[in-house]
Amino acid sequence: MPLDYNNSIPLYVQLKERIEKNILNGKYEDKIPSEREVMDEFYVSRSTVRQAINELVNDGVLEKRPGKGTFISLKPINDWLGSLSSTSETIKRMGMEPGAKLIKAEQITLPSHLQKIIGSPHAFHFKRIRFANQTPIGIENNYYSLELGEKINKFDLNNITLYDLLELKLGIHTKQAEQNIRAGKVSNEDAVLLNVPRNTAILEVDRKLVDINDRFVEFEQAFYRADMYSFKINLARNN
Repeated sequence: MPLDYNNSIPLYVQLKERIEKNILNGKYEDKIPSEREVMDEFYVSRSTVRQAINELVNDGVLEKRPGKGTFISLKPINDWLGSLSSTSETIKRMGMEPGAKLIKAEQITLPSHLQKIIGSPHAFHFKRIRFANQTPIGIENNYYSLELGEKINKFDLNNITLYDLLELKLGIHTKQAEQNIRAGKVSNEDAVLLNVPRNTAILEVDRKLVDINDRFVEFEQAFYRADMYSFKINLARNN
């Protein structure tokens, strides 16, 4: 299917988005087609194809292997539903390097549905991009009481795991979490942060965390790339 030559967006950017969409949708699984096949499919020049591919290589989406082709380098991150663990711990278990970038740290007035969960009209909100091997995999929004949020805000959230911070630095011993997972589509703002096309399918994860005395600690609203993050659970039939 040809690209839109009347669009102000450069052809290589359109092609980059189309290739990434095909990856996310599962049309390309292990590797992408050859340069000639991409040229024929989208009616573009070789230079346009190479520029789009180079952009995806720089983003960590593709990997060139001389003599073999261009392969998809995204590696799904598996999380076991029965384990209370941080995103960083999950990424490390997959043999990848976790990372984070703080986007927002602010006191906010909560919408009514969050007020019921958190038990207060106000909260401290942190928004971070999460990375695996420098590839953005998700957006995490964490909500705390104003008192706890002020304490957390004194630390560098680009270089620390929130669970480690709660346990080791602030002496808060977490017990369990109630988690809800559903399908959704990324917002325009988060699509830019995750470097994915608009309306990309994502996993929406809500998690309420309590301490050993069943007191509220944290509420998290997270959005993970469906091509990078999967959940696994072991099931058994009751006899």
